[in-house]
Amino acid sequence: MPRLIPDAGPQRVIAASNFVYTVGSGLYLTAGVLYFTQAVHLPAGQVGLGLGIAGLVSLLVGIAVGHLADTRGARGVYATTLVVQALATAGFVLVDGFWPFVLAVCAATGAKAAGLAARSPIIRRYGGDRPQEFRAHLRSVTNIGISLGALLAGWAVQVGTHAAYQLLVIGNAIGFAASAAVLVLLPPVTPGPTAGGPRWIALRDRPYLLITALDGIMAIQFKVLTVAVPLWLVAATTAPPWLISGTMLINTVIVIAFQVRASRSIDSPRTGGAAYRRSGVAFLVSCSLISLSVGAPAWAAATLLMTAVVIHTVGELWHSAGGFEVSFALAPEHATGQYLGVFGLGAGLAEALGPGLLIALCITWGRPGWYVVGALFALTGLAAPLAVRWAQRHQGAQPTHIESPLKELAA
Repeated sequence: MPRLIPDAGPQRVIAASNFVYTVGSGLYLTAGVLYFTQAVHLPAGQVGLGLGIAGLVSLLVGIAVGHLADTRGARGVYATTLVVQALATAGFVLVDGFWPFVLAVCAATGAKAAGLAARSPIIRRYGGDRPQEFRAHLRSVTNIGISLGALLAGWAVQVGTHAAYQLLVIGNAIGFAASAAVLVLLPPVTPGPTAGGPRWIALRDRPYLLITALDGIMAIQFKVLTVAVPLWLVAATTAPPWLISGTMLINTVIVIAFQVRASRSIDSPRTGGAAYRRSGVAFLVSCSLISLSVGAPAWAAATLLMTAVVIHTVGELWHSAGGFEVSFALAPEHATGQYLGVFGLGAGLAEALGPGLLIALCITWGRPGWYVVGALFALTGLAAPLAVRWAQRHQGAQPTHIESPLKELAA
């Protein structure tokens, strides 16, 4: 088990803010889709379409906000995105139809994408010698918060009332606002000098864009446990509804215990590409097991689903660690926010296409759809090492425009 409380200083503040944020988001991740389908009574197809529209809207937000964090100061920009996310999430309680749902979820998803990009310069500045490893540490902290939120979400799913679901939404919004308040204790991040040459250099880096696209396809796996499995469990299996929280808890406990350890062995772009390949195979096996749970007795369905979640989570550890490594290692330090904003397009792609794709294939089509999704992950994993090698060759051929801001600060 990794040491989860950093030494006093900026890392502890970042971890505390992250923890508060994820206690709230754990509520939504576990039961957010069910809130809109069961409490607001939107059809599952409309929910998938709305989440897809929100993902498309948020695609370019991260790049612009990441660049703003590089040039204007990351702490204030990041705190602003959290406040916007809190207000947008609170607006979920007012949703009474499709278009209000789309408006609210677009604002929340856009602010989330912007926050991930704005936080990246903070992690690089205060993350020590290997910010990738500190990012893995934060993911362990993230999953502690999510597990606590999942416990409360399990209660709401079991109660099943409109008021219970609304309490989850309100708790989520409070978590975002409190996370922003904690950032007051973080020292400001001084913007680095502006690089010479084109302004939007990340958008001209074709190998990095290819890796972003591949990561986006692979990132659909995050929606498997938060969108596809809850809907599949309720609609297609005889497993008890409380198992939705059980799957999330198993996932988060494994991530808490092993994400930092998994990331330590992935310390170069080459090993990062290999991690993508292993994760694709794990997702294929997991999706195949989930497909077998339909029509099985309750105990067998539960066993298959829980086994699949364990295997899926191992793949998630490899995918996340590979993404941490390649996204930071292949990004120039002076444009961390911009590059990580571009890399966030992958998460935006998953937000845009993932829910609708998983609902169409895995829920509407059924068992064959799970095999198609698993094969998609496996093929993407096989392509990732090739893309990483291209990016390394491209990186070695690029001239250096400015000195690293971190080197200047250390001088």
